[in-house]
Amino acid sequence: MAGALAGVRVVELTSYVSGPYAGMLLADFGAEVVKIEQPPDGDPFRSWGSSGDNPFFASVNRNKKSVVLDLKDPQGLAQARALIERADVLVENFRSGALDRLGLGYAALRETNPGLIYCSITGFGGHGPYAQKPGYDTVGQAMGGLLSLLTDMDDPKPMGISLSDHLAGMVACNGILAALYAREKTGVGQKVDTSLLESTVSFVGENAAQFFETGKAPSRATRTHSALVFAFVDCDARPFAIHLSSPPKFWDGLLRAVGRPDWRDDPRFRDRRSRGVNYESLREGLAVIFRGNTRAHWLRLLEAEDVPACAINDLAEVFSDPQVKALGMAVRLPHPRRGHVDLVRNGVRLSQTPTAIHSPSPALGEHNTELLEPSSTELQRKQDHK
Repeated sequence: MAGALAGVRVVELTSYVSGPYAGMLLADFGAEVVKIEQPPDGDPFRSWGSSGDNPFFASVNRNKKSVVLDLKDPQGLAQARALIERADVLVENFRSGALDRLGLGYAALRETNPGLIYCSITGFGGHGPYAQKPGYDTVGQAMGGLLSLLTDMDDPKPMGISLSDHLAGMVACNGILAALYAREKTGVGQKVDTSLLESTVSFVGENAAQFFETGKAPSRATRTHSALVFAFVDCDARPFAIHLSSPPKFWDGLLRAVGRPDWRDDPRFRDRRSRGVNYESLREGLAVIFRGNTRAHWLRLLEAEDVPACAINDLAEVFSDPQVKALGMAVRLPHPRRGHVDLVRNGVRLSQTPTAIHSPSPALGEHNTELLEPSSTELQRKQDHK
C-alpha cells in the first residue's frame, strides 16, 4: 500500500542529524525525498565511518535520493532552485540566513512556488542574540535544560545519544505535517521554524511547569523522587529498573516481593509523599536486598506481583528481546555495496498507509542522472519545439 505522503516531493538541504532525521521520517511516510549534497564529499556525516555507508549516515538517510550540486556555482544553484520549484517541502538546517544569501530563502522561493512548505532547523532560532551561533546537539541539550535533568550536576557527563538533534527532527516533521494539512484547506504554503533550543525547551515542559509553580529548578533527582523510580544492580552487578508511580498496589507488591511487609507500617514510608521525602533511605534499603540475588530472580518476583520493572538493556539485549522481535523493530534491507544493512523501523504503525523502508541510504550523487539530466520526453519536447 502507498504511504500516507505518497506523491509529496521533498527537497532536503541538510547535514548531520536534525534535518536528515526529519527528512527520513517524511520518507518513511512515503514522500519522495531528494537530498542535495555539496561537493566533493557530501554530508559530513558520511565521513564518520570507514565509508559513506557508515551506520551514522545510514541511520538517518534511508529512503532518499542523493544529488550533488555546488550551490556556489551558478549552474548548481539554478539546478537546486529548479528542484525546489517542483517540490512540496524544503527542509534545511543551515545557519540562520545562509540560504537567504544564496537566493534560496523562503521569501525568494515562495515567489515561484507559493505552495512550498519551507522548514528551517537552526541551533537557536532565526532571531535573538544567539541566532548566528553554531548549534550542535550537546549545546542544545545543555542550554535547553535537558542535560540538567539527565546528569548529576555535581559530576556532569554528556549523553550517549544526540537527543536534541533527534527532537528537533521530530518537531520539524510534526510542523511539516501540520503545514501540509493546512495547505490542503488553503492551497497556500508556509514557513516552519524550529531549532535545537526550541525543541529541547518544549520537550522539558513537564519539568518547566514545576519550575513555574515552585520557582525552584528541578534536577535529575526531582522526578525520581516524585515518581518513585529506581535503578538497582543485582548480585552480579546486572542493572534493572523499577517504576512504582502512584497506584498503592505497586508499593504493596514490592514489599511482598522483597519480603519486607513491615515497611508498610514504617512512618518513613507510610504514604507516597513520605516515601518521596525519604527516597534515599528507601533506595539504600532496597539496594542491599537486591544485591542478595540475581536480576532474573527479582524480576520474576516483581512480575508476579505486577510491579512495573525490567532489566536495563543494552542494545544487544534490546534486539534479542522477544517483545522487540514480535514488534519487528529491526529491519534487514538488501544493500548494493554491503550485501545487507540492518536498520530500526519507524516507531509508528499505520493500518491503511503503513510506513516502509524501501531503500538504504544513497551513494553520494547516486541520482544525479535521474533527477538532473533532461529526460528523453523533455528532450523530444524541446526538439519538437524547434
